[in-house]
Amino acid sequence: MENQDPAVVNAIKESGESTPEKATAKAKIKFDQFMNVSLNIAVTGKAGSGKSSFVNALKGLQDDDDGEAPTGPTETTMVPTMYEHPGMPNVKIWDLPGIGSQNFKVKKYLKDVNFNTYDFFIVLNSERFMENDIMLAKEIRKRKKSFYFVRSKIDNDMFSEKKKKGFDEQKVLSIIREDCQKNLKELGDPKVFLISSCDLEKYDFESLQNTLEDELPGYKKYALLQTWPVCSAASLEKKINMFKGMIWAASFASAAVAVVPLPGLSAACDTGMVVLFITRCYYAFGLDDRSLTWLSEKVNKPHLKDLAKSKLVTAIREKALIRLQASAALATISTVEYLLSLLPVVGSVAAAGISFATTQYLLREGVNDLANTARVIRKEAGIAFVH
Repeated sequence: MENQDPAVVNAIKESGESTPEKATAKAKIKFDQFMNVSLNIAVTGKAGSGKSSFVNALKGLQDDDDGEAPTGPTETTMVPTMYEHPGMPNVKIWDLPGIGSQNFKVKKYLKDVNFNTYDFFIVLNSERFMENDIMLAKEIRKRKKSFYFVRSKIDNDMFSEKKKKGFDEQKVLSIIREDCQKNLKELGDPKVFLISSCDLEKYDFESLQNTLEDELPGYKKYALLQTWPVCSAASLEKKINMFKGMIWAASFASAAVAVVPLPGLSAACDTGMVVLFITRCYYAFGLDDRSLTWLSEKVNKPHLKDLAKSKLVTAIREKALIRLQASAALATISTVEYLLSLLPVVGSVAAAGISFATTQYLLREGVNDLANTARVIRKEAGIAFVH
């Protein structure tokens, strides 16, 4: 690799491989997993436990948004209902029928909802976990899949308890948690996550994310981190670091031909893959209109959307990047110049051809631009974003 481009050499080191060919082969697999891995999340529980509101929260929607799961005090889900994540269609969140019936038959239920479809189960209850919850968890465990107990509507509990003299939030949370765990003793004292679908930044939502990260297979974590709502400064930084850690793979996957130092081949990079990667960042960091509108309304700061002023954010928002023809096999010089014009110029970047170094520059600066914009917006959001 003595005569190899320094950018290529460094990317090969990041890949852990010894040659451009091996690094490229590994990158293609890694990039494909990152962009296309599927994740199917099942949300179940008794009627009125907040299943649909939780589904909407995972999708970054409010209960009255278009495309939301219908909510209500009675069972609104009679069959498994699938919702694609708006920023990553291969992530699907399933709102399953309730399990509150007195003649609940767990084996029939799992057959009816197509048990094998799901990667894991979220079991919700807005009160105590009861016999049906335990029966379901036992059968899921027997079939070698994971389940997570979520005690929902914690905001309702806090609203009621605040009216009492000597209110202590942490004490109330401890009492609720202990009460839930007491009913689940026969399952071996599983974790119970206390969550409000209206206030994801509070209580145990981030703890649930951390637990899922620890227990999901490596490539499934990509899907989880890309789509899980940003609920704290720490959760945003995880997303940013994940995308930065994928730049070497995205570079090789989109500029495979460019790593071969032969005249005329540097322009054979698929810039569409660069655009796809950066656009995925845009959604993962919560910079799309729907996410910014939701955050603005939540913290009552309508100006938050105005802080997303970077040319790159604006271009994606206005769908200008569609003109780059993400599905095209070859990119043109003018396409590269256009992409470069959206990013702050740092140092000297040759735009005469799409070299490997240029591809890395586009990816690195694209991620940094979007990351810095997201940080500014979340910081301005204030108390709702305190970790």
